[in-house]
Amino acid sequence: MLVTDRAGASVAGRHPGPPYRLVILDFDGTLADTFPWFSRVLPGVADRYGFRRPAAHEVESLRALEARAVLRHLGVPGWKLPLIARHMRGLAARDAADLALFPGIPALLARLRAGGLDLALVSSNREDVVRRVLGPESAGLIDRYACGAALFGKARRFRAVMRASGVSPTQVLCLGDELRDHDAATRAGLAFGAVAWGYTRAEALAAAGPAHLFPTPEAVAAALLPESA
Repeated sequence: MLVTDRAGASVAGRHPGPPYRLVILDFDGTLADTFPWFSRVLPGVADRYGFRRPAAHEVESLRALEARAVLRHLGVPGWKLPLIARHMRGLAARDAADLALFPGIPALLARLRAGGLDLALVSSNREDVVRRVLGPESAGLIDRYACGAALFGKARRFRAVMRASGVSPTQVLCLGDELRDHDAATRAGLAFGAVAWGYTRAEALAAAGPAHLFPTPEAVAAALLPESA
C-alpha cells in the first residue's frame, strides 16, 4: 500500500506543534458533497449487482446506521463489495466534473496549513478523482494521499499515514463523516473528529462518542487553531 505526497512520491515528513500535528481527512461527505451523486447512481448500481434499492422513505433512517447495517438491510453480500467499490470508483471518475467541495472547505484547508498542521487524506475514492475535485490549489495543501482504501480498510491506511508522518498517535486527528470512519480511527488508536454535514446523521455520530463533533468547517478551524479563531 502506497502513501504518496503532494507530488505523488512516497515520503516521510516533519511536523509542527501541539495539540494535533497531523489531520487525516476523509473525502466523500467530509470535503466533497457527494451524497446527492451517490443517491443518484445507487439505484443503477443496485440493479447491476443484484441488491435492493433503498426506498425514498428509508434514506434518512439509513443515514443513522453503521455501514455494515446498511449493507445487511440492502442485502449486499460481502463478496461483492470489491466489485461494487471498483464500479463506484469508475462512476466517480466519469462524473468528477459534477462533484464539488462543500462551501468553506478550501478556506478550511488553507487555514489548517497556515496554522502549522500537516494534512493527509485517506479515501476509498481514487486519488486522481480526489485531486480533480479538490483542484490544484487545495490538492497542493495535502501532504499525503492514501486512496483506494477498501470499505472497511481505513484503519490500516491510517496507521501507514501516521508512520510515514513520524508522529505519535496522540498527535493525530482523523476527520470524517461516517461511523465506519470512527471505527477505523478507534482501531488505529487515533482521535476522531466527526463532521455533521456528510453522509451520517449528526445524532448517530454524537452517540458514538467522537473526540469532537463539528457542525461546520469553520468550527473545525476554531477548535484546532483556537488562537486564530
